[in-house]
Amino acid sequence: MKTFDYVKADSPESAVVAGGRFIAGGTNLLDLMKLQIETPERLVDISRLDLARVEERADGGLTIGALVPNSDLAADARIIKDYPVLSRALLAGASGQLRNKASTGGNLLQRTRCYYFYDTAMPCNKRVPGSGCAAIGGFNRILAVLGTSDQCIATHPSDMAVAMRALDATIVTLKPDGDRRRIAIGDFYRLPGDTPHIETMIEPGELITHIDLPPPPAGTQLYRKVRDRASYAFALVSVAGIVAVENGRIASAALAFGGLAPMPWRDPAVEAALVGKTPSTAVFEAAADALLADARGFGSNDFKIPLTRRVLIACLRDLTGEAA
Repeated sequence: MKTFDYVKADSPESAVVAGGRFIAGGTNLLDLMKLQIETPERLVDISRLDLARVEERADGGLTIGALVPNSDLAADARIIKDYPVLSRALLAGASGQLRNKASTGGNLLQRTRCYYFYDTAMPCNKRVPGSGCAAIGGFNRILAVLGTSDQCIATHPSDMAVAMRALDATIVTLKPDGDRRRIAIGDFYRLPGDTPHIETMIEPGELITHIDLPPPPAGTQLYRKVRDRASYAFALVSVAGIVAVENGRIASAALAFGGLAPMPWRDPAVEAALVGKTPSTAVFEAAADALLADARGFGSNDFKIPLTRRVLIACLRDLTGEAA
């Protein structure tokens, strides 16, 4: 690990003008620093800021401080009652020890677990722009089949962010010039394109302070994660689903997917294939067709495409009460 300066921030305003990388739980950043994938010259410790509360808003939604630990958020009675998809997604991630330390804001910003991103002996456009992508044509079992480019096929690893995407969360930030931004989570992440090293809309020195959840959605909520082992494993495919059925028809649907793309994936065509329809296997198949229309495997991860179809259809049956 290379040497760096360390400062403690006493307010969000002092943090954003300190000129460094923010550290709270540090569960991802410190690993990257040890491997010299990340080499910040200064760390700004924000762990003591007053950003660790979950608060109710007048509109019925919740504001979640960026420093709320994942374990505390998963156990919050309001989250369990009104946003169970989020609680279940959090509990599906990492281990109990890591959830105790990991922050809500840091979870949104964690970087890919692509094998080649972590191996500094291998080319990686995300790590060193223009060096190439060893994952394309390499061992890519856990990598993306949607939203990829010729430059990168990495997946975003977060479970929490997938649930946040289904819930239409908004990310609130503070910039060094004092401006605040509200960024819909659907606009927060960037596809790799020709610049896979630029992963989010966050600008240098910009700090996530809060995440806003809208009022609880109608319908049944579900989070399902398929992985290689029962704990401490990243998703091969995950589904965060919220579906309301009224008078025998699907009145609303929100479906987000993990393990398939460089960002938490949500495709309006999938939901359009469901809303207004009577739940049935044919309708669910049409939704899967919409999701996977542009899916592309790269060898080791080809299995993800049929696996995703089966998982989505099974989730839709559970969400709608439609028997197989």
